[in-house]
Amino acid sequence: MNSRERLAAALEHRAPDRVPIDFGATFVTGIHVSVVHRLRRRLLGQPEHRVKVIEPYQMLGEIDDELRAALGIDVVGALGRTSIFGTEGRDWKEFTTFDDVPCLVPGALNLTRAPDGGWHMHPEGDTTVAPSGHMPDGGYFFDAVIRQDPVDDDRLDPADNTEEFGLFTAEDLAFYEAKKRWFTERADLGSILVIPGTAFGDIALVPAPWLKHPRGIRDVTEWYISTKTRRDYVRAVFERQCEIALQNLDTLIDLFGDTIQVGLVTGTDFGTQRGPFVAPETYRDLYQPFHRRINDRIHARSSWKTFIHSCGSVDQLIPDFIEAGFDVLNPVQCSAAGMDAARLKREFGRDIVFWGGGVDTQQTMAFGTADQVYREVRERIEVFNVDGGFVFNAIHNIQGNTPIENVEALFEAVRDSGN
Repeated sequence: MNSRERLAAALEHRAPDRVPIDFGATFVTGIHVSVVHRLRRRLLGQPEHRVKVIEPYQMLGEIDDELRAALGIDVVGALGRTSIFGTEGRDWKEFTTFDDVPCLVPGALNLTRAPDGGWHMHPEGDTTVAPSGHMPDGGYFFDAVIRQDPVDDDRLDPADNTEEFGLFTAEDLAFYEAKKRWFTERADLGSILVIPGTAFGDIALVPAPWLKHPRGIRDVTEWYISTKTRRDYVRAVFERQCEIALQNLDTLIDLFGDTIQVGLVTGTDFGTQRGPFVAPETYRDLYQPFHRRINDRIHARSSWKTFIHSCGSVDQLIPDFIEAGFDVLNPVQCSAAGMDAARLKREFGRDIVFWGGGVDTQQTMAFGTADQVYREVRERIEVFNVDGGFVFNAIHNIQGNTPIENVEALFEAVRDSGN
C-alpha cells in the first residue's frame, strides 16, 4: 500500500499493511518546533536548516517532505490561511526559542517583551494594540490573553461573537486553490483538511487572539457560564456561525473533491482529566445539532470522513459523537478517566476510527524512559490497530520538553510493529 491507500484502509476499518502515521498534518497532531529541530538534525544533519513554526500559538514545527519521508509519515494536511494570531505563513524571519532552538516564524509575528521576561504577541502583529498572547519566560508556547469588556446582558448581540466569521475572500480562495495544487503534488499521501469556522465553542478560539478589539463574550470562564445561563444567546451564536460555515464548506468540497480524505471539523474539548466537561444532555442540546448539520453536508456532498478532536474523558460522549455523524475521534486520551484503550476499541471500534492515543504525552513521552515509550507504543498499536480503524499519533502534540531519545523510540516502535 502507498500512504493514501493505507489511510483509506484504516478509515474503512480494514486492516492496512501497517498502521498509518500522522505527525504534522493538523494543529492537534503536531510536534513542537524544538523537537522537530532536534529530530531533523539527528536524522538529516543540515545544521544550517531552520524549521518553520507553522502554528505559532502552540509553536508547532513544520514536518517537511524530506523529514516526512525519513520518518515514514503517511498523512499531510492544510491549516487555515491565517494563524490564531492573524498571521500568514510567509515572509519568514529568524527567531530563537527560550531553549535556544533557532527557527523561522511568520514575518508578522511581532513580539514584545512581557513584564515577566517572556513574550507578548499582538493580533496581526500590530504592536500598537493590546497583546492577545503571552509566552512566559522559559515557556514553550503561548496562552491567550483575555481582553473582555464588561458584559452588559441588555446589549449582548450574537453578531459580536461572530464578527470573525465571514464568507471566503479572494485571498482565502487563492490560498485554497494553491493548497489543492499542493495536495495534488502529494497524491500518494493521505490527506486531511482543517475546515474553518466549524469549531463551535472551541475555547482556544473564544478569546479571538487574532482580533484587535474583540466584542461579545470573550472571557473563558464567562463563556462556559454562558453555555448554562445564556444558552439561547450561545445557540444564536452557533446558528450564525453554522450558516456561514456551510456556505464555505460547499466551496471547499467543490474545490477539493476527492483530493481530500478527511475533514477536521472541530477542536472543541468536551472532556477533562477526570470526566466529561459537559453533561451528555448538554452536548445533545447545544452542540450536537450543529455538528450533525456539518457532518450531514460533508457526507452528502463528498467522500470525506469527519474528524472531531476532544481532549479528556469523553467515553460517555462517544455514542453521541457517533450519532452526530463523526467518523474519527482524536486524540483518544487514554490517560483520562474511563478511557481504557481496550474497552474503547471493543465497544466503539466498529463505529469510529481512533486517531491518536498511541502514547501519553503528559507523562510517558516527556518524563518516561525510551524503553517505556517503546513498550507503550507497541501495546497501543496491538490494541487499536486490530482490523484497522486506527491512525497512529500521540495523545495531542508532542511537547517541547520531550527528550529526543523518546521520540526516536516512538518511531522505532511503530516501525517494529509493522514488521
